[in-house]
Parts: sequence; structure tokens; C-alpha cells
Amino acid sequence: MSLREMIADHPDVRGDLNPALAACIEETLACAQVCTACADACLAEGMVAELRQCIRLNLDCADVCAAAGAVATRRTGGNVPVIRALLDACALACRRCGEECARHAGAHAHCRLCADSCRRCEAACREALESLPA
Repeated sequence: MSLREMIADHPDVRGDLNPALAACIEETLACAQVCTACADACLAEGMVAELRQCIRLNLDCADVCAAAGAVATRRTGGNVPVIRALLDACALACRRCGEECARHAGAHAHCRLCADSCRRCEAACREALESLPA
């Protein structure tokens, strides 16, 4: 069963799935994994000192993405203001992490892949924010 099927089957959703929010949840959870893996790969590089900020932003982004994805997945009741705040924070964390990873993308493929994931996640967060009530 996919995440979208699970959310759509939720008694409080009853098939009325918000596609932008569902896509965002998928991107946040994937980005959390990619950022964690990129931080670990940065730690394995010989130039760890030069990658310190990249590692920090990777770990911050992974934590924010995981929190945003988890809270947005919960559909019982409504906590739209908190979901909105988390998605806004997630978009910011992804933008900052993506920019930092892009600086190292020429030398490290893992940073290129992470920058790409961060850009996708940031865009998905912005789209989900537009789909939610104010």
C-alpha cells in the first residue's frame, strides 16, 4: 500500500486526498533520507573541515523534513497552522541546504543529488502551502 492510498483511506479523509500535500509528504520523507545520506558521505570525504557547514545544513534539513512529513501525514483532526509553519520551515531548510550542496556538487556527486532532492522538496512544500487553507 502506498502512502497516498493510506492517507486517502483514512476515515477523516474519506478519499478526498490533497494531491499537492501528498506529493509534499513523499518529498519531505525522501529528502530527509537523502540529506542524512549526504551528511554521512560528507563525513567520509577527506575534506571534512571544508564540508562542515554542508554537513550541518544536511542534518538540520533532514530533521526539519522528517518532522514536516510526519506531522503532515497525520490526518486526524486538523492542525493546519502547524502544518503550514512546518512546511514553510522545511522549504527554507531545503533552500539553504540545496544552495550549500550545490556549491560542492562539482566535486561530490552526493552533494549534487542532495541539492536536486532539496530543490524538489522546496518546490513541493511551496505547492502544498498553496493548497492548504490560510
